Amino acid sequence: MNITKEQIDELNAIVKVAITKEDYNDKVEGILKDYRKQANIPGFRKGQVPMGLIKKQYGKAVLVDEVNKLLQDNLNKYLTEEKLDVLGNPLPKQQDDFNWDSDELAFEFELGLAPSFDVSLKTKKAITHYRIVADKKMIDEQVERIQKQYGKLINKSEAEKKDELTGTFKNEAEEIDNKTTVELDKIKSKKALDSLVGKKVGDVVTLKTKGLFKEDYLLSGALGISKEKSEKLNVEVSFAIEEINEREAAVLDQELFDKLFGKDTITSEKEMHAKIKEDSEKQFEQQADQKLLNDITERLIETVKFDLPSDFLKKWIQMTGENPLTEEQAMEEYEKSEKGLRYQLIEGKIIQDNNIQIEFDELKEFAKGFIKSQMAQYGQLNPQEEELDNIAARVLGNQDEVKRLSEQLMSQKLLALYKEKANLKTKEVTYENFVKEVYG
Repeated sequence: MNITKEQIDELNAIVKVAITKEDYNDKVEGILKDYRKQANIPGFRKGQVPMGLIKKQYGKAVLVDEVNKLLQDNLNKYLTEEKLDVLGNPLPKQQDDFNWDSDELAFEFELGLAPSFDVSLKTKKAITHYRIVADKKMIDEQVERIQKQYGKLINKSEAEKKDELTGTFKNEAEEIDNKTTVELDKIKSKKALDSLVGKKVGDVVTLKTKGLFKEDYLLSGALGISKEKSEKLNVEVSFAIEEINEREAAVLDQELFDKLFGKDTITSEKEMHAKIKEDSEKQFEQQADQKLLNDITERLIETVKFDLPSDFLKKWIQMTGENPLTEEQAMEEYEKSEKGLRYQLIEGKIIQDNNIQIEFDELKEFAKGFIKSQMAQYGQLNPQEEELDNIAARVLGNQDEVKRLSEQLMSQKLLALYKEKANLKTKEVTYENFVKEVYG
């Protein structure tokens, strides 16, 4: 067998594979002999079928199968040994005059080669790295929510503006029949609020669904319908009041502090405010980091310039999908995936240039940290190390989980590298302003 490469240009090459009869003949003959031993053909005893008949019936199929195995194994070996960085997979060239009966078989494969380029993380224009702070307004609102959540309910006979009404929403045509609790301070419609204030248990009020709540997402929960349905809904519903309560705010005392943060962890309102600020900003950091990662990705795609073997990739997409695609469909798919491919190559170059690796032990520790945070959500705050090791071993026994966790850990490592080496400018903002700037 002889394999040679013809370089077309920097991004395209042809690999030629010449296979002689000596490369496959012994294997093919051995398989056909086994076929002869097992063949059941009318008119012949088992194992006595003439070899000529076996070759005529099975020879071509066995030959094609064995040659294809040879091609696949040796082509992959060649690409590895020659350190060819290919995109997609080699594509066999169409050979209309191909003759399987020839003693020497010649195959050609098109290759799309990865481009050569450099990546500098020090972009000319600085990238904004947001530092989201919890301001006094946000902390006060959080304290108010906590006091409300842990406060006690006082039953009332008549509704006032800040009360909670428990009742049932109904609309027969829309199949709505849902018992819920409505907080009147979350009602947006003045007309609806006016119609509810002053009502008593047993009263039934008719309300319009459109614009009922200050936050649109509340409607689906109140009516017991899907979010998609609630977004389009514009009907009248009846609301039968079954209970009216005023929520008295909880006192900010040691009993509440212990309930929220653990015994004697927090001992004053000042410490509570500081703890809420710290916890909130820790959560905000994840959002700011994700924003930074997205912005650096976009900037690198924009600034790192290189060509791709686009014609090859379009042809590869057209020929290797589950279903054959037209040229137009392949072009459309290529345009959709080009940006992602570019960043995949850029990221690979960054990882290579900075020798970023993931060792199994650190992946295991990362998995244990993830498991620990999951357990904490269910109240298991101090799991035993042995328990964590056992769960991590089960998780890392699943290849899909290994892939997912490896990608997350690699993102963390890249983020740390970007924070160290990229051209960043820090901008301190409140969460409210962060949302306005980032999401409009």
